[in-house]
Amino acid sequence: MVYIKAILLGIVEGFTEFLPISSTGHLVLVEDYLSLDQGQAFTNTFHVAIQLPAIAAVVVYFWSRLWPFSGPREAQRQRLLLWTKIIVAVLPAIVLGLLFDDLIEAHLLSPVPVAIALLVGGIILIAIERRHSVARLTTTEALPYLTALWIGFFQCLAMIPGTSRSASTIIGAMLLGASRPVAAEFSFFLAIPTMLGATTLTLAKHSGGFTPRQWALLAIGGIVSFVTAYAVIAAFMGYIRKHDFQVFGYYRIVLGAIVLLAWLFRG
Repeated sequence: MVYIKAILLGIVEGFTEFLPISSTGHLVLVEDYLSLDQGQAFTNTFHVAIQLPAIAAVVVYFWSRLWPFSGPREAQRQRLLLWTKIIVAVLPAIVLGLLFDDLIEAHLLSPVPVAIALLVGGIILIAIERRHSVARLTTTEALPYLTALWIGFFQCLAMIPGTSRSASTIIGAMLLGASRPVAAEFSFFLAIPTMLGATTLTLAKHSGGFTPRQWALLAIGGIVSFVTAYAVIAAFMGYIRKHDFQVFGYYRIVLGAIVLLAWLFRG
């Protein structure tokens, strides 16, 4: 039964990681029903570690956009410049993550802060879409370095569980003049070093005493997360070329209300 739970959690992670709806909010909602019963340290590590295969799905899906050592010389140069912008954007998360990771894990990883973050993020997402502003930045390559850095600061809001890393970077990019596809793409690209660092940090802190069964659970959850995330990325990129993000804002508000009600009735 525990392996089925790992599969279901992998589906939840892969489905929600790149949508602006908070994977943490969903995991908080289902953790009582899909508890792995392996201890809190392993559970926290599992939730973070299965994000890494989801990030691998980004690399596979966008390989031709990200690999800088193939194609015409100008295309290679543009990809290298894109990576330098990604590195600039990830710097705020590296600094603030090292400073506040333990504090946030101890005090904010609970249903009420998650629900509040879901509700607030949903309202902001709807408000941004109703501005009807014209995007200035219509390609990822056109993002200035300073804009990339500011998107990196917006990403740091995702350190508050329930905010959603995807939502915070997409909202930040759109406020700074990026189109929806550009905001989503750069959010995906920025996830690669960000989640790689977060996963490495978590595994370094907690993985020393894992049993073979626990490593098997991580492997199962990770494989399912990768497959699900790849399918979601492909569908999401097609969706946002024709639709806005308001539906995700309304979904966040409903999910936040459900998380709060679940916490109240549980108490």
